Amino acid sequence: MRAILNLIWLVLGGFWLALGYIAFGVLACILIITIPFGIASFRMAGYALWPFGRAVVAKPSAGIGSGLANVIWFLIAGLWLAIGHVTTAVAQAVTIIGIPLAVANLKMIPVTCFPFGKDIVDSRLLPPGTRPLHSL
Repeated sequence: MRAILNLIWLVLGGFWLALGYIAFGVLACILIITIPFGIASFRMAGYALWPFGRAVVAKPSAGIGSGLANVIWFLIAGLWLAIGHVTTAVAQAVTIIGIPLAVANLKMIPVTCFPFGKDIVDSRLLPPGTRPLHSL
């Protein structure tokens, strides 16, 4: 079921969302100081391309640096990428088959806005009792 949902997702918006993340990642990697933002953007591109069957979990090692990076990320890229998710969700919600995809798109917005201090893992590999922050 995950593969079918991911294929439908890819065709109905996932490809374009991933391109947005990749574009920002390339721009962020131009300067040395912003390379961590580029890496986070590429990680999110993979999640936006193939989200079903994955979960977002908090990194236990995240500290104040992640919080500061999240503030900078939100101001520079997070807000714009979130607008892309909302726009795609509205377009997907027009059809009945797109409604679950639109809901999934809206569920991705918190991690889009604040990706630092979070890890994207295969939901089948979560240890028992681990509660993901977000899962599709």
